[in-house]
Amino acid sequence: MFRRTCKPLLLLPVLFSLVTAQAASTSPPTSEMSLQQAVNGSWRSDANKARDVYRHPVETLQFFGIQPGMTVIELSPGGGWYTEILAPYLAAHGQLIEAAPPKAEKFNAKLKGNPAVFGHIAKVIPFAPPDQVNLGADQSADMVLTFRNTHDWLINSPDTLAAVFKAAYSVLKPGGVLGIEEHRAKPFADGQATAGALHRISEDYMIAQAIKAGFRLADVSQINANPNDPEDINVHRLPPDLSGPESEHAKMKAIGESDRMTLKFVKP
Repeated sequence: MFRRTCKPLLLLPVLFSLVTAQAASTSPPTSEMSLQQAVNGSWRSDANKARDVYRHPVETLQFFGIQPGMTVIELSPGGGWYTEILAPYLAAHGQLIEAAPPKAEKFNAKLKGNPAVFGHIAKVIPFAPPDQVNLGADQSADMVLTFRNTHDWLINSPDTLAAVFKAAYSVLKPGGVLGIEEHRAKPFADGQATAGALHRISEDYMIAQAIKAGFRLADVSQINANPNDPEDINVHRLPPDLSGPESEHAKMKAIGESDRMTLKFVKP
């Protein structure tokens, strides 16, 4: 009888160690980590990791020139796909500032749901162009990043996109980087009309607007290019949204995610 009651007690240290190990595996280390370690983190869902093949986060952030000691501002983070990589990567020595809509319930819930990963974010500031575009004190950031957002600001108006670029220019230090990833339209496509109908912007239009704001084009990458994308369909018909009829889903999956430009601009 005594042995039966003791066996579960003998298992308690083992169970405790397993629970502790599991908890540790879902939290990032507090010391400096590489981009690859941040991307491989067990706090990232399988669904998010499945998109790495299209988004190339390590290569993209390396192309922009991110360093662990930087102050980085992420614009309109959406569901926080890049945030869960940026936050632990910058936790030890840098600062991550999230410029998010004031009522971003899904994003805010994500931050509160995992303080071990997101508790090191320096701050979340309200960002809702064209009304709220202030990103902080002038010359206070090393890098401003935006992923697949610029078409939304252009849909509002060309002036709204210009206001975002102006705000990014103001907050960046001299030599600071504006990194843009965006769904690509065919060359010389009409700016606002294409943004509204297809949620895309042509690369030449994007470059022209950033230069107009005072930036210098530092580099162009094809990291996120997809030659299978015809560039003349609404990006939401493609994965992961597949918003079109079910009969076209197989065709859209074969194309993959949208063709995307990846541009690095520098403030002189």
